[in-house]
Amino acid sequence: MKLFIGSLPYNITENEVTELFGYYGTVVSTKLVTDQFTGQSKGFAFVEMSNRSEGHKAMEDLNGKIYKHRHLVCNESKPAKKRKHRWR
Repeated sequence: MKLFIGSLPYNITENEVTELFGYYGTVVSTKLVTDQFTGQSKGFAFVEMSNRSEGHKAMEDLNGKIYKHRHLVCNESKPAKKRKHRWR
């Protein structure tokens, strides 16, 4: 199950996100979205859990909870929409 995590602190690392969700089960992958020029976190990430029950437990427990002075947003990730390329 893939989760979207928003409202993360900007100084968080991928390892911290993995550790936070590892409490709820096996984390298959973690992708912290960063600015391509500065490398700083944009405040959101995607975490893939090994099964739906672990993902749902993490969502229920972490959505709206305060982590490092931020109210986390944790939802099931939606599939990415296909974009048309803009050529100029």
